[in-house]
Amino acid sequence: MTMNFTAIAPLFQTDAYKLGHLQQYGLAGNVTGVYSNYTNRGSRIADIGAVVHFGLQAFLERYTDSFRVFFDADEDEVCAAYEARLARILGPNTIGSAHIRELHRLGFLPLRFCAVPEGTAVPLRIPSFTIENTHPDFFWLTNYVETVLSAEIWQASTTATLAKAMRETLEVAATRTGTPAAAVDWQGHDFSYRGMSSNETAAMSGAAHLLSFTGTDSLVSIDWIERHYGGEFVAGSVPATEHSVMCAGIATVGERELFERLLHLYPSGIVSVVSDTFDLWRVLTEYLPALKQDVLARDGKLVIRPDSGDPVDILCGIEDEGRDVSAAERKGVIELLWDTFGGTVNAAGFRELDPHIGAIYGDSITRERAVRITERLAAKGFASGSVVFGMGSFGYQYQTRDTFMSAIKATWIRVDGRGVDIRKDPVTDSGTKKSATGRLAVVRDAEARMRLIERATPAEEAESLLQTVWEDGAFVRRQTFPEVRAVLAEQTVLR
Repeated sequence: MTMNFTAIAPLFQTDAYKLGHLQQYGLAGNVTGVYSNYTNRGSRIADIGAVVHFGLQAFLERYTDSFRVFFDADEDEVCAAYEARLARILGPNTIGSAHIRELHRLGFLPLRFCAVPEGTAVPLRIPSFTIENTHPDFFWLTNYVETVLSAEIWQASTTATLAKAMRETLEVAATRTGTPAAAVDWQGHDFSYRGMSSNETAAMSGAAHLLSFTGTDSLVSIDWIERHYGGEFVAGSVPATEHSVMCAGIATVGERELFERLLHLYPSGIVSVVSDTFDLWRVLTEYLPALKQDVLARDGKLVIRPDSGDPVDILCGIEDEGRDVSAAERKGVIELLWDTFGGTVNAAGFRELDPHIGAIYGDSITRERAVRITERLAAKGFASGSVVFGMGSFGYQYQTRDTFMSAIKATWIRVDGRGVDIRKDPVTDSGTKKSATGRLAVVRDAEARMRLIERATPAEEAESLLQTVWEDGAFVRRQTFPEVRAVLAEQTVLR
């Protein structure tokens, strides 16, 4: 018999050690139900106290679709392939394939997911969603899906949280320096695609970025959003050069001429030009002053993009008087652009560059650096909107599941016909890994703060923010992308 390993692929989106849990649960008695939850148990970023729930809907859609090939395949072929794969991984074993045959005959995944609305900023140690089996024969399935579920959720949720934290930070700077609130929509631009761990990671992370901002170069995110969420949303970018374009032009016609040709190629709208291929300071002090009238005559904005060095010093200038640097380096990009093109002073008393010129910096930008940049610009009298930040993989990929200590843990089982509250509480741990216990409900108190109820009653579960979103292979509730954005817009993640 030819083995149809494609049909069983979704069954092996799990850890090998889980394959035998079907039998291990039986040591506790006749287990017929397992109830688990996904919780962010802590934060390695001191000022973030809540994590954005995002990505579950996309996971459920993809995971359900992945099982179609399994349910459509021949039952005997599926079971034979499953047993062959087990033998290859575990050697001789007694797991068998009867439970797989039963699942195939059932024809759907007998699970229920209850969750808070996506876009909710969930405080640490409060669950974002729960999962349980809906058929007593498939108690083993609840935590069987833990591995792929965790792998698919944490990145989207983490990026959504980091992007929201950046937005909150930029909003504070904008309010302080008189930058219009609407400008913050475009002040964080996703540059992360090429540095993410995979195409799928880039897609989900880029979508999470777009919950808080509207600028992106990660085109793969647009398709991901349209497939899994839908609705009308804004995701925009502008014409921009890269170093290969600049090197080609500089080698043949020279950098000043190349800038002039770019201005003519794009007579209107925004165009971004990477400007440090050789000498950023020469561009700012020689070429741009020579092209000033061309820049001001355009119906649009020329954006200068430095791409190397310390972003704080490059944009704001070098403060250390002991360093032997040029006058241009001492001033930095924003002040040099002001010297050439001028601008206006806003109602808050801060300088804003002429609307025909601007700057973006996208190399090694973090929220901490964005704070230092906006604070130093403010100290020099410039509004925070003087610069746009390219947010890349340095911020979004330098994370792990442990950034917010995200985990799925079982808290309740049904055994021998009765419900049993369970928990883990390692004596060797600091307390972070101590889980909740029992069935869970999430409610808001009198101050609208989210609160966890452990050992929840059926009545408390009915009133919980954790409501059924997917059950037995089908969605009960879906959200569009703008609906998720609207939920998040009313939330905060910073303490």
